[in-house]
Amino acid sequence: MRLVFIFLLFAQQAFAQSNSDESCSPINPPIMKLQEDGRFEAKNVFGEALESCCTDPMTGFYRDGKCETGPQDRGIHVVCAVVTKEFLEYSKSRGNDLITPMPMYNFPGLQPGDGWCLCAARWKEAYEAGVAPPVKLEATHEAALKIVSMEMLLEKAVRQKKE
Repeated sequence: MRLVFIFLLFAQQAFAQSNSDESCSPINPPIMKLQEDGRFEAKNVFGEALESCCTDPMTGFYRDGKCETGPQDRGIHVVCAVVTKEFLEYSKSRGNDLITPMPMYNFPGLQPGDGWCLCAARWKEAYEAGVAPPVKLEATHEAALKIVSMEMLLEKAVRQKKE
């Protein structure tokens, strides 16, 4: 029985490694503290408390205005961006239409200037294509740093207004 368990554990690890796409895989739980609510600890790229990204329209994987993440967030929606027309058109051309409203999902569609929690891999792809939108660093989750460099984020950073 013990041998079967060890084999299954080894097979599971081998399968996970062979099927992992680093840019789209969930964040490895030991890196960040998993909270009781099933989310990872909400810290920004500076290691401080994660600030709100946008509540109009309501953004975030958990639709609470923050770019929080957890094991369920397969897309890793952790980059708080201020979307631009160029980015929205690029994203639509890549199969992710963020412009068209989808009332059945309570999604109003985005317009240039809206804040939105983007998948880190999509933001990086847009960065490499020269169309990455600006980011709010105080509202960008530290998990983004597993996919994009701090230098990339700093290059596109905007300052948030303090209330």
